[in-house]
Amino acid sequence: MPEIRHTPQAPTRTQTLAAGQSIDAHRHDDHQIIYAGSGVLAVTTDAGTWFAPGTRAIWVPAGCVHAHRAHGHLDLHLLGIPATVNPLRLDAPTVLTVSPLLRELILECTRDGGQDGPERRRLRAVLLDQLKVSPQQPLPLPAPRDARLRTVCGLLHENPADSRTLAALGHAAGAGERTLSRLFRRELGMTFPQWRTQLRLYHALRLLAADEPVTAVAHRCGWASTSAFIDVFRRAFGYTPGTHNSRP
Repeated sequence: MPEIRHTPQAPTRTQTLAAGQSIDAHRHDDHQIIYAGSGVLAVTTDAGTWFAPGTRAIWVPAGCVHAHRAHGHLDLHLLGIPATVNPLRLDAPTVLTVSPLLRELILECTRDGGQDGPERRRLRAVLLDQLKVSPQQPLPLPAPRDARLRTVCGLLHENPADSRTLAALGHAAGAGERTLSRLFRRELGMTFPQWRTQLRLYHALRLLAADEPVTAVAHRCGWASTSAFIDVFRRAFGYTPGTHNSRP
């Protein structure tokens, strides 16, 4: 098993990642806010994947081993926060809504490598206050542990448009529908339909970041119609998929 890179201080900086580029698994002794000003950011841990478009940021707690991956061109903003400061009182990765004010604060606080100074410290204090009231978003894609559940989830990862029922997928995995249904709730904390929707949204973000047309994304991710896809996407992210790549 490869050694996990340990960078004690979580960096505060901006960084550009090309589409498909990644940052390997590592951990910090500090907390970190990770925000993608463009593209789609995926942060993966042993527990699963958290994904965020430009209206979201991801909170990574101190000590959490995580890796990054860019979908589309990524303008990455990294903000380190001392482990003694936890405005969110969270000890697990979490997706946060980024208001226009919080966005500007993150951009400013990560500019020039987060150089210190009285004005920058005041801005960071306001940023921490904004984090306290930032709504948390249910956008994880939890990773299964049970082998049968991994088989089912793997089939859908390969083809998110697969419309088979849980019973039919269970036949391929050698498990009954009721057993799998219990495993989804116990291991992943959600029902099978909820997990499949999260998976489809994750793949939809990846395809949109690659400039795929909205209708093609809806079809490839398994929605019955483009309008159904637009409705689910808007409720999840607060904007329509057609405006995804034009947002600031």
